[in-house]
Amino acid sequence: MTTNLRDRLALDRRALLKRALTAATAFSTAGLLAPAMRSALAAEGTINFADVGVSDPGGDWSKFSGATGWDVNLVAIGNAPAQVLNVLIAGGGRGVYDLMGIVGGMQKPLVENDLVLPVDTGRLKNWAGQTNIKRYMLDDPAGFAFCGWKGKIYMVPTFIQGDSIGYLPEFTGKVDSYGALFDPKFRGFTAVEDNFTTTGQKTALYLKKNGLATIEDPSNMTPSEVKTVIDFLVEKKKEGQFRLIWTSFEQSVNLFVNKEVYVQDCWEPMVFAARRQGVKAEYARPKEGYLLWSLGPYIVNNPKRTPEHEEAMYRLIDFMLGPWYGAKITLLRGYLTTPYAAEYAREHADAFTAKEAAEIARIQANVKSKFEIPGTWQQRWPTHVDVYEEEWARFRAA
Repeated sequence: MTTNLRDRLALDRRALLKRALTAATAFSTAGLLAPAMRSALAAEGTINFADVGVSDPGGDWSKFSGATGWDVNLVAIGNAPAQVLNVLIAGGGRGVYDLMGIVGGMQKPLVENDLVLPVDTGRLKNWAGQTNIKRYMLDDPAGFAFCGWKGKIYMVPTFIQGDSIGYLPEFTGKVDSYGALFDPKFRGFTAVEDNFTTTGQKTALYLKKNGLATIEDPSNMTPSEVKTVIDFLVEKKKEGQFRLIWTSFEQSVNLFVNKEVYVQDCWEPMVFAARRQGVKAEYARPKEGYLLWSLGPYIVNNPKRTPEHEEAMYRLIDFMLGPWYGAKITLLRGYLTTPYAAEYAREHADAFTAKEAAEIARIQANVKSKFEIPGTWQQRWPTHVDVYEEEWARFRAA
């Protein structure tokens, strides 16, 4: 695959536009993309923030807006690599969005196609104190590759996490392996995400760690290894193992709330959301290890942006590195954020109860422990990405 995606896509602009239209239609049907189109004419003083759905601090941006005078228009977008690129290249996203909050590791196609800008961390007052970012991202070459490119930072890792699978213990008992997704006991009551960078890689990790397939590196597989993983998933799909392949945050949560599935490949926030609706859901600590990742804002390269607008964007990124936002996100999503989150919650009883402060400390300690189990960093742009996409399409169609 050519390293410059724009050159490749330019060979067939009509095909790309068709794909983008298809994606846009799907998002609009789900009630996701329509607000983005409406935000194209955003008023002065609004930061358009495209996000996968987890950066919203409960709908309350007042602490930022009150201090800066800038509103935040958060718009949900898809997280799969092809969807992100379609939105920016074919969907006109460069002229619509200011920030894009997606899982990192997308630097190669984003930077090589001039879609994002490097982050000047010197403009972020809260950057220096981010010891979690330093330990798990900057000091680890695999972690840095998730937020940086050629020595520069492009994604500010406001959230750090390790993913596995969620389950309903009343139906499954304790789950400690990805094998529960494929267990015949739960046939018809499991679900997977429509994303080769999550479902595909977790499956590869499961097959490797359990000696079921020879896979050198689950995070960057060879074409034959990818085929092995997809062959396995296709076989399970044909056996009726999966109730469905989910595509949105809300859909995944509802699968648990309605008890349509007992086990699913999902993000931990889905478990938190199901719990808030009274469902006893758990997130597995798999013996095979976690799928490690980080998420945060990329600065979309819009050459028409004014210096005042850019400054407001930097202030928003800095706010997201701050203690109030970090505490809120940790409590809502179960992510590791700023190291000051728990302390802030303990010292601000007007915003957080003592129980919530203790929960924030517990969650942050739990996420740190995930990095102690040998797992694998999520791979968003593997060497043979074209093979991944083709094989994943085969799984969808099976």
